[in-house]
Amino acid sequence: MDISKFLAPHSAEARAHIHLTENGIYWDAAGPTIDETVVAHCASYRSFERYLSGEHLFIPPRTRSELLSILRRYSTDAIHNAIAKSRSTLETGGYTRVCHLAAKSIQEVLNTGDNVAYLLALHAPKDLSPREGEAATRSITTT
Repeated sequence: MDISKFLAPHSAEARAHIHLTENGIYWDAAGPTIDETVVAHCASYRSFERYLSGEHLFIPPRTRSELLSILRRYSTDAIHNAIAKSRSTLETGGYTRVCHLAAKSIQEVLNTGDNVAYLLALHAPKDLSPREGEAATRSITTT
């Protein structure tokens, strides 16, 4: 699945992801603090990337709420990874702002078109309904 269906290559999220990916652990060397917006946008991008791959998705979401919860958890993981790799610090209140910005970005993607339905269907269990000609239920005979 191509992530560009949800986040265009020129989106802030995609640009942040490319920036952090290309610059590795040295991306923050230019300043004493982490660029919160870049981390948040990259976390949003990585949450969709991880969901699309199905990585660590043991119980697929059935509702928008469950999908949002999974994407937020994935973005939080990405935020923690970025902070751990950084040699800079967050400003006071920065962690909360980064999480809020990432959640806002995720919400914007989910509020666009049929994205929720598409993402839910992507990992939905295969149809377990009976095939044509098969009985829907099996009767139990008692004596």
